[in-house]
Amino acid sequence: MIRAGLLAQLAFMIMAIALAVLVPARYRARVTGLAVAGIGLAGCVTGVLALTGDQGLVEIPVALPFGPLTLSPTPLGGFFMLVIGAVGAITAVYAIGYVHGPSASRTSWIALAVFMMSMQLVAAAADVVSFLLFWELMAAASTILVLTEHALRPAVRPAAIWYAAMTQLSFFLLLIGFAVLAAQAGSTQFSAFSTTPLNSTSANIAFVCLLLGFASKAGTVPLHVWLPRAHPEAPSHISALMSAAMVKLGVYGAILVSTRFLVSSTTWWSLLILALGLVSAVYGILQASVASDLKRLLAYSTTENIGLMFLAIGSASLLRSYGTTGVADIALAGCLLLVMAHAAFKTTLFLGAGSMLRSTGERDLDRLGGLGSRMPMTSVAFGIGALGAAALPLTVGFVAEWVLLQSLIHGAGGSNRILAIVMPVTVGAVALTAGLALMTFVKAYGIAFLARPRSQGADDARESPFSMRVGMGAAAFLVIALGLAPGMTASAAAAAGGLVGIGSVGLFGIDVPGIGALLDPAWLSILGAVLVVPVLLVSLHYARRRPRRKVDLAWGGGGVRVNPRMQYTATSYAEPLARIFDDSLRPERDVIVTHSSEAQYLVERIQYRQRLSDVFETRLYLPVIELTGRMTTAARHLQNGKIHFYLAYSFIAFLLVLLVVTL
Repeated sequence: MIRAGLLAQLAFMIMAIALAVLVPARYRARVTGLAVAGIGLAGCVTGVLALTGDQGLVEIPVALPFGPLTLSPTPLGGFFMLVIGAVGAITAVYAIGYVHGPSASRTSWIALAVFMMSMQLVAAAADVVSFLLFWELMAAASTILVLTEHALRPAVRPAAIWYAAMTQLSFFLLLIGFAVLAAQAGSTQFSAFSTTPLNSTSANIAFVCLLLGFASKAGTVPLHVWLPRAHPEAPSHISALMSAAMVKLGVYGAILVSTRFLVSSTTWWSLLILALGLVSAVYGILQASVASDLKRLLAYSTTENIGLMFLAIGSASLLRSYGTTGVADIALAGCLLLVMAHAAFKTTLFLGAGSMLRSTGERDLDRLGGLGSRMPMTSVAFGIGALGAAALPLTVGFVAEWVLLQSLIHGAGGSNRILAIVMPVTVGAVALTAGLALMTFVKAYGIAFLARPRSQGADDARESPFSMRVGMGAAAFLVIALGLAPGMTASAAAAAGGLVGIGSVGLFGIDVPGIGALLDPAWLSILGAVLVVPVLLVSLHYARRRPRRKVDLAWGGGGVRVNPRMQYTATSYAEPLARIFDDSLRPERDVIVTHSSEAQYLVERIQYRQRLSDVFETRLYLPVIELTGRMTTAARHLQNGKIHFYLAYSFIAFLLVLLVVTL
């Protein structure tokens, strides 16, 4: 059955490419979008089959000395295929109404079909060559998609260059890490890696290279610099795919490294993973909380959530190395639940942001406002996504963070000093990110949808087409449904990781018997409804009986009570936070005072500007880029056009080769 599922995905991809080429532009989005959605749905079916233990193998013969390409998804790979397939199907349906201009071109649709297929095949790969081949195909297709609107905005090209550079760095590191493992195992098959003992040097080199390679794709700090550039500049359905699906393959790789390839982990490996996650979670949400560009805010929120996933992986590895296997399994289950939760609410949020951008032409929160009444469906969907991102009860985000916190709290017990120090610190970091996430998404929703429009584009906004509403509605439904009935999701996570100590209870609840914890959101929601509904009914009853009084503005001189300029903006809302974390964020502020031309003592206008840049980009990457530029400029002197110099270069190179061969 798995073989049939993989072949069905391939058939849908070929169909999508053929339709993109042959069908006229008027019908292209509709038919090609459905074919791309078919790739996602076939991926979901294949993933479910792999999760339930079904086994299948597809071998593709190639003219390489390593043997055929092998596709055989494990339960863990099937879990990620299910997540990627669901996100892909929803975004493809959304794209039918969203795409226009360059994003509706043949090239864009073909790249989207290849992107969807390559992500699925990365999760299904069973050997190194297949994995790297489809990894690179995924990188190439996604780069083309990021470049889609390069003719419309100058910021797109540098964003694509940053993305391409970081994704090639990721590939290079993975190539080294896998080469070390394959050389030691004498095979390129993944199944051979876990059974081959490694010496410490080879294991350390392989671990560091693989971890950094996967961390770069996932977007952890300090390898995240492509995320806040590429996500805002890509079309919104591509941003959703990259954030909700593609970066998860970095998490998939990190889980493979820590649980399958290099099982006998050392303490510093676990602490390194945990440190990457902790820094990413705090820094990501801190940047998101002060961002005013909506898609940039969502991109940094992705860094925060990926940080929480790495934090869970590192905690699981550390707990397992000290023998607390049961709690370690709960931490890893928390990571997989975070994967599913983030896929659901980040798809909703990016599709909602795309709906706003399409209708208003704006993604700057300072210029939005009042969209709640103009775009009701987008407002509801984005609000549900924001609730999930803030990890509030009755959403899947709450369930995932609850499981993660349970593992961290119960992992601190015992007499081990490292666990006694590390676990409380991680609990504090998760609590800090939860608080900042709540503040961030209150800002994102409140500034965009409430109050009065702050620009003409926001004032003229209208609801999006039907297929976009279907896409947003499906994603928002998953945020609530998976939050109300998380038992099935927990069982899927347990099956994917081969985990014990967590499962479902009753119809919808999660049971964690090893630590005596139980969560049943269905009963929680019923209790909440019993308490809240009578209060709402009484309030509505008295509100209808009391006549509404018109209140005039005292001393207003005929003016209106609320002016858009009197409202909070995203920048002013986040101003206290920017001042508190001034040393970490290092914002650039300008106050420009314009005096009246008639008298220098009269002020005509005061302008306040605040610009926040990425500290890691300005302090780490830009100096390296500048140094590289100087070195390449200096190297031009070697190319002087004199033949005797070139002969000398060749002679020196020849001597170096002889020296290396002799050694």
